[in-house]
Order: sequence, then C-alpha cells, then structure tokens
Amino acid sequence: MSFRKNLLAARHHFIFLLGLAAAFGLVIYLEMLEVSRENFKIEEKIKITYPSSRELNEVEQEMARIAWRYFENNTDEDTGLVNSVDGFPAATLWDIASYMLGLISAYKLDIVDADTFDSRIEKLLKSLYELDLYDGVLPNKSYNVKTKRMVDYTNKISDNGIGWSAIDIGRIMVPFNILVWNYPQHTKGVNRILSRWDMTYLVSRGVLVGATIDKKGKTKYVQEGRIGYEEYAAKSVSLAGIDVSVALQYSDFLKYVPIMGVDVPTDIRDPKKYKAHNYVVSESYILDAIEFGSDEISTQFSYRVYKAQENRYKKTGILTAVSEDNIDQAPYFVYNTVFSSGKAWNAITDSGEDASQFRSVSTKAALGWHMLYESDYTALLMKHIENNFDSEKGWFSGIYEKSNVPNKAITANTNAIVLESLHYKVFGPLLNISGKNNANKLDLLSVGKKMKS
Repeated sequence: MSFRKNLLAARHHFIFLLGLAAAFGLVIYLEMLEVSRENFKIEEKIKITYPSSRELNEVEQEMARIAWRYFENNTDEDTGLVNSVDGFPAATLWDIASYMLGLISAYKLDIVDADTFDSRIEKLLKSLYELDLYDGVLPNKSYNVKTKRMVDYTNKISDNGIGWSAIDIGRIMVPFNILVWNYPQHTKGVNRILSRWDMTYLVSRGVLVGATIDKKGKTKYVQEGRIGYEEYAAKSVSLAGIDVSVALQYSDFLKYVPIMGVDVPTDIRDPKKYKAHNYVVSESYILDAIEFGSDEISTQFSYRVYKAQENRYKKTGILTAVSEDNIDQAPYFVYNTVFSSGKAWNAITDSGEDASQFRSVSTKAALGWHMLYESDYTALLMKHIENNFDSEKGWFSGIYEKSNVPNKAITANTNAIVLESLHYKVFGPLLNISGKNNANKLDLLSVGKKMKS
C-alpha cells in the first residue's frame, strides 16, 4: 500500500489523537481559568467539601434497577432508540445522550452485562449513523424512534426538519467521548457518525450556534446556551478539538442575584432581545459535576444554586429541589427555577408563561444534590421522593409542591440522571477532565456584577 493510502487509512487515528490533544488543552485551560475581579468581589467564599465515594446501599441499588426498567420498556427493538417519555416514540439528541449515559452507568453498576451493553451501543450507533441530517449537516432536533424520520416536537413527520440544538449536540458528545476514551471497541462507530456531521456549523467565533426556522420557513442561526448549560455543552464540544473558548467563559454575561442569603449566578441576557430565557436550574450544574467533575468556578456556582434551595426550605419550610421537567398534564413541560426572567423561584413554560401551580420537587434534582453533598437537607429530599416511582416503569419526574401529589411523567432524562447520580457516588465523574480534588480551590471566584433582587 502506498504512503498516501496508508495516510488516508489512518486518518481516523489522527482525528482521535487531535481530540486527545484538545482534551489535555481543556484540562490546562480549566486549571488556569481566571475570571475578572474588577466588577464585583465576593467577600466571603463558600468552602465546599465533597463526601467520599462509597458503595451503594440496598435501597440505592434498587433505585438504580428501577431506573433501568424505563429503558428496558422504552427501547425500540429494531432501531435501538429510546422514547423520550414513557410510551411516546420520539427522542431528541438530548434524550438519546441521556440513554447512552444511563446505559454506561447501568453497565458500571452491574445492572447490565457486557454483551447487553455492547449490543445496545452497537445498534444505537448504527441508527445514529443512518439518521437524516438537517440541511445535510447536523442532526435534527427530534426523531421518530420507530422510523428514524425527522419530526417536530409533537412527533409529526417533518421532511426538512426543524433545525438543530447546539446544547443537545453538546450533550451527546459526552457519551461519545466516554466511549472513545473508555470503550475503544466502539470508537469506529462514533467516528462514522461524526464523519457525517459538519461541526463547523455548530460554532461561530467561539460560541455555540443552533439552527431554527423563522416564520418565512428559512433557516436562522442563533447563539445558543445560557450560563450553566452553555459551559456544560461547550466542555464536551471542546474535546473534539473545536474552538468554543467564548462559550466556556462564565463571566461574559454574569450577574449575582442575592437569593435567600446566597449570591446566585445568573445570566444577564435579556430574553426579549436574545429570544431565549435565562433559567437558573439544578440540572446543568448537577450534570457538570457527575459527568465532568466540575471546574473550580462551576463547583462554586453549583453549591450556590443548591444552597439557595436549602435556605428556602429553612426559611419557609417548603422542600425545594427545582429544575426543568416534563409534567403529567398540560403544558407538559415546565422550567422550575431558582431564578429566571427577573424573578426568584419563577416557574414558567418555554414561552415564558406562568406555571407556578406546577412548581415541584424534582426527582433528578433531589437525588443529584444528595449524591453530591449528602447533607442533612438532601437527606430530607431523599425521604420525600423515596417512593416516587412505579416499580415496573421507572421514576416519576417529581412531586408537586402545592398538592404534594406525584408528577407521574416518566422520562428518559429523569431515569438516566438517577443512574448517573448513583454511578457518581460509587465511581466519581463519568468523564473526569478536571479532577474533583480541585473543587476546594475557590480563590478565583470574584466575578460579575451584583444585582438587587
């Protein structure tokens, strides 16, 4: 074989090595990350100590098995794709990533064996490779699980698609990276998928870019992500050797809002101008910790978002663990937030309509915070949600705050995060790029401008 042919044959290995180099570059970046102290200084930094890893007790082992039953019930036998909601045969890339991370966690926790793990991953990667792409460049926002056709969010077939989500693509890059780094038998499958995606459309000048369709039916490219989710998604994209340096910056649009005695990080971008709400929720910070191990800044931000919720309970007696969730009645999806649209403890729909009657204790938030901190307060949250499941179907999404009745929506995302959180308690982060041992180095956090609530 000629040198030229050898070079072409080895191209995927070169790509992988470039990814490795980018990963080490990101590690260095996270270690050296400095944030401006010019505008606002936190006088009292919060010292954070993480509990040690440990084996799961019998109750927690059963929690993991219940979560896995969701995926046993909702996996399509032919495509290997998984329903986003129990019995609803559609999935976004976020949901597909959740399944992959739940599967990896279930394998590590000895819930599924190696043959099951490999066969499920192989079937799924094959289907992902075969998906039609929006404009022929990146995955559509949603697909039918049975047919693999592009659909809208109601699961109605959309021949041309409805655009792509940069945040969702960033999420699926997390399990892709885990597979390449830890399960090399699936590297080829991942590379085949990425060889079809044109990732140059995903980023512009260091920021994440999504695609949507305007009222005239034309594709519109928009900056995507707000503080928390933006940095979370950018971390995994950076491991592919893509410049997301601007998206990785926490300080660009940061303001602290004092909530329940805690300065909580919020995003100052105006929803009216930027056409996207700036939700402060639990999930993005929990995922950052249990998947990446957090960096020094997200460690501090995460604890502040958590602590505001604990303090709300101490002041009002209302158990609080808020995040975005599917719900079992219209409008079917609600953002329960620590702060959004200028208001603390706001609960809204994706269009900004009031949904405060659906404020809930989120199952994934309660368990995620407990696996991270194991405090007296998170123990109360666990007691509150300990029976919030159908033993044959999986974990319910939450418990409504006002009525104290279960929110019986059962989803891939909630059950995956249950598995991921339990995996974290035993093994640590799924893809540790910064090292949890750095979590106590909190000297750099003096960022943003303080805003009165």
